[in-house]
Amino acid sequence: MTRAVIITGPGFQDEELVYPYYRMLEAGWKTEIATKGGEVAIGKYGVPARATMATTELNADDFDLVMLPGGFEAPDRVRLLPEVLEFIRHMNAQGKLIAAICHGPWILISAGITKGRKMTAYWSIETDMINSGADYQHKAPLVVDGNIITSPHYNNNGEFMAAVVDYIKKNK
Repeated sequence: MTRAVIITGPGFQDEELVYPYYRMLEAGWKTEIATKGGEVAIGKYGVPARATMATTELNADDFDLVMLPGGFEAPDRVRLLPEVLEFIRHMNAQGKLIAAICHGPWILISAGITKGRKMTAYWSIETDMINSGADYQHKAPLVVDGNIITSPHYNNNGEFMAAVVDYIKKNK
């Protein structure tokens, strides 16, 4: 069984957590939600993300993929958690899928894994992506570069999650 984790915090973009969460459940994957302290995080529009684990419990050996939703506030909080950055580094080193949408790639920047990788993100962090050494794909609705899948906006949820599901089918 595919094991997935969504890592988020307060102020996440509701559409970028809810759609992927239910799409992963629909695919039959065991899906966890990790937050700081295992607390409920509330999205920008009031949707609660009820954590099933704390970020301090993250272990790359336990998961096949990690999903990083956007909204500028949640990724900015999450990228300050050393345990999350270490988890992301380990997932990357093991070649496991890292999927990030909107401002989610900020977490990848802070983990130091963007240099030389083709990526996209929400337009407002384009400079951050470029400064981190990423090969930023301006206006691309979806970018797949090895084990990293990025997308700029929840308007791209359909193709973003189709790419995530397809990747797991081909690589698991």
